Amino acid sequence: MSVRRPYRSDVSDARWALIEPVFTAWRARRTGPGTAARVHDLREIVNAILYVNRTGIPWEYLPHDFPPYKTVYDYYAKWETDGTTQQVHDLLRDKTRRFHGRRAEPTAAVVDAQSVKTSANVAEASQGIDAGKKVKGRKRHLITDTLGLVLAVLVTAANVHDTTGGKLLIDDLAAAHPSVTKVWADGGYQNSIFNHGARLGIDVEVVQRPRTKGFEPLPKRWVIERTFGWLMQHGRLARDYEALPQRSRAMIHWAMANKMSRELTGESTPTWRIETGIPPTHPHRREP
Repeated sequence: MSVRRPYRSDVSDARWALIEPVFTAWRARRTGPGTAARVHDLREIVNAILYVNRTGIPWEYLPHDFPPYKTVYDYYAKWETDGTTQQVHDLLRDKTRRFHGRRAEPTAAVVDAQSVKTSANVAEASQGIDAGKKVKGRKRHLITDTLGLVLAVLVTAANVHDTTGGKLLIDDLAAAHPSVTKVWADGGYQNSIFNHGARLGIDVEVVQRPRTKGFEPLPKRWVIERTFGWLMQHGRLARDYEALPQRSRAMIHWAMANKMSRELTGESTPTWRIETGIPPTHPHRREP
């Protein structure tokens, strides 16, 4: 097989080494008709997924030097369905937390939601109108740790209230991360989410917006706003192109995996802290 020229979205040797064991183990578990012939290199499949994720192109527009787009999407769908995508994401999140001197399991988190427009291939039944933000499309409900790393994500129609999605997320958070006892939210969440959190042993607290005019980073909550910014740097997440909400969730996991793997290997140097004056996160500072 001829060696193709690299794309900027390709994983480096160092980044591939972080996640390769997961995919090798996945392939080793595969049995049955058609699994004996290993035609496509798994690293190239990952590179193709990241190319779509970063550039935002339709699957069928994948460059011809990648594996066939139907094959790539088949792997993308399988890895979403069987949990492999989330396994890779969670592995990188744990490594990133330890890289910053944190324990693998967080104790505090932040919840918020982002409404985005959808493309023409998304069914009407899977969309809605966010009356507050005047956006027709879908809504991404996220809970992140205090570094802005994703702990739980849910994709719904945009007309689903933040509180409704937030309560479902807190259920997922309590099940997957029982160490979390504090969650910060904004004033758009209703009292029922506070009561819901309390029943699960989680203190949900509202961070009030300042009364002064102009932009001002909100204490505790600015980290999740930055996370939404990270996601929007990936073209496939600039709007929601996925026919199925769970595939949109997988795109978020891939975008965060891209970001975290680059950070772990020193291939991404953030400059926004200097530009905004927000102090950097010290790698050995403990979270509350």
